[in-house]
Amino acid sequence: MSDATYTPPKVWTWDKESGGRFANINRPIAGPTHDKDLPVGKHPLQLYSLGTPNGVKVTIMLEELLAKGHVGAEYDAWLINIGAGDQFGSGFVSANPNSKIPALMDHSVSPPQRVFESGSILLYLADKFGEFLPKDPRKRTEAISWLMWQMGSAPFLGGGFGHFYAYAPEKYEYPINRYAMEVKRQLDVLNRQLAENQYMAGDEYSIADMAIWPWYGALVLGLVYGAGEFLSVHEYTHVIRWTKQIGERPAVKRGRMVNSTYGKPENQLRERHDASDFETRTQDKLEPEGQ
Repeated sequence: MSDATYTPPKVWTWDKESGGRFANINRPIAGPTHDKDLPVGKHPLQLYSLGTPNGVKVTIMLEELLAKGHVGAEYDAWLINIGAGDQFGSGFVSANPNSKIPALMDHSVSPPQRVFESGSILLYLADKFGEFLPKDPRKRTEAISWLMWQMGSAPFLGGGFGHFYAYAPEKYEYPINRYAMEVKRQLDVLNRQLAENQYMAGDEYSIADMAIWPWYGALVLGLVYGAGEFLSVHEYTHVIRWTKQIGERPAVKRGRMVNSTYGKPENQLRERHDASDFETRTQDKLEPEGQ
């Protein structure tokens, strides 16, 4: 059965009752909705985030840097509850005018440096600490190309396929088919690359892997959207091999926990202010407020 035809109006207007899981936080204007300062902890790096794929990219990077012995990468990770609109507080908007997690403030420099957009944060940290970005110009360029690939491709997976398949109030054939086709094409791109390379950019683990893994790794493991069978993710054997390999890294396991508010309690750490938080998690760090 064909979907009902929609005729766009001459002038679009904002329908606050448009529905969908995230309707209460979507709006066509920018800027803060309320005054709220951001907390500042004891470490040079202050992260304001949530354990979504974009947030996980950065916490993996920070945990990998700490595993390498970079004490300057110690960080406080503050939870930004996007469902409650924390990203529209005045402090967060100052850190990221786009009101999207994650946002990083580097207090090791004066004045503190704000860094927003997850890919930009990965590049900033890679350059700051000289890690996870190849020194060879050719390899560096390859890694950055795959980082940019993720930044441009993942919206088709999340805001496109994920929204219409899992979150939209109604299911329509055209957008689901359109985005399913694109996601499968993207998985094929990754599968072909990983058939010939251990990591995304070659033989070195890099920020390209950290950026792509939280999105596409979660997809092939069936952890997002409940669409593994629908998309026949078992076909992408090289992506699955790479996903499992990355997932076994201790820093990746820790990074996945930070600012996570869903899933098994033992996999959650609402906020992270010290490495010992992973071992001494209190109940308030395990579960969202009000639950």
